[in-house]
Amino acid sequence: LVIGGGIAGTSAAARLAPHGKTLVLERETSLGYHASGRSAALYESNYGLASTVALSKASNDFFTNADVGLISPRGLLMVAKSDERAEFEVTCAKMDMTEIPRDDAIGMVPILDPETVEFTAYHKAAYDIDTDRMIQFFAKGVRAYDGDVLTGQTVTQITRSEAGWTVTANGTDYSAKMIFNAAGAWVDQIAQLAGIAPLGFTPLRRSMARIPAPGGHDISNWPMILDIRETWYAKPDAGKLLVSPAEEDLQEPHDAWADDMVLAEGLARYEENVTEPVTRLESSWAGLRTFSPDRNLVLGPSADDATFFWVAGQGGYGFQSAPAASQLVADLVTGTPSVMDAQTLAALDPQRFK
Repeated sequence: LVIGGGIAGTSAAARLAPHGKTLVLERETSLGYHASGRSAALYESNYGLASTVALSKASNDFFTNADVGLISPRGLLMVAKSDERAEFEVTCAKMDMTEIPRDDAIGMVPILDPETVEFTAYHKAAYDIDTDRMIQFFAKGVRAYDGDVLTGQTVTQITRSEAGWTVTANGTDYSAKMIFNAAGAWVDQIAQLAGIAPLGFTPLRRSMARIPAPGGHDISNWPMILDIRETWYAKPDAGKLLVSPAEEDLQEPHDAWADDMVLAEGLARYEENVTEPVTRLESSWAGLRTFSPDRNLVLGPSADDATFFWVAGQGGYGFQSAPAASQLVADLVTGTPSVMDAQTLAALDPQRFK
């Protein structure tokens, strides 16, 4: 039984479905409503901590060979100011980005301000992800093995039973041998319902603004633009430009919304680097990126009970890591040797918090 119908839960359920009867319970009326539905939707395998990068790279074969059209070319452009040279070089090396002449970058994104932007780097191997199609692909995989994916299901009670666990949602009891906790920002709350010690996850808000295409440009082929210090980023989306303040504001688990002041400050940071001012905000939203105490994902059985699995702490890396992360969950359950190296497995193991 998988609690949570975001990308973490649906992908794990799809990998588990061939090995036994599988049920996904999602509290909202649609899958991927919270963090998964509010993602920047980029596959950039060099982004994140070492364990995240390992999962993302191990997911590459799925993205390129799944044959369901999940990714499309985007590219990533990094910009830095004159006093950020040292950070620029470190980040280029870490993310395997190639420094390019500023004029080449302006050729890609003509609104870059040459009076502010001094250094630029580019990585071609960054891709848009069709996030809704990806979630539905995995949900279809669950159903293909006679599993169920139920929405509008609020879990109110979790108790141990002779079969393993009984989970109560909307007044109905479901029995399962194993529980997989993929509840996003609510994973610690679900653990406490089950009598499992919480691990101290922190939901951090990240906001997004949608603005008209700057200067009336055709931005469809622009890359995603990332500030070297990640104080803002921008990404084309359906003829508009998404701009994020890239904030990490601690929140309680809830249906997040954007803070107007945070958006304004982030848009001002973006405007410092471009020649076209923001004249209109078309829409805005926010999501909660949930991290473990050490910011690595948490994938595996609880130290309290091996039949309670954590599938948690995806932060902002859920989609790009999901193919390999979900396969690791299935491998751990079935006792199949994982392709992940020992160091990565240790970094992801819930036992590290004992």
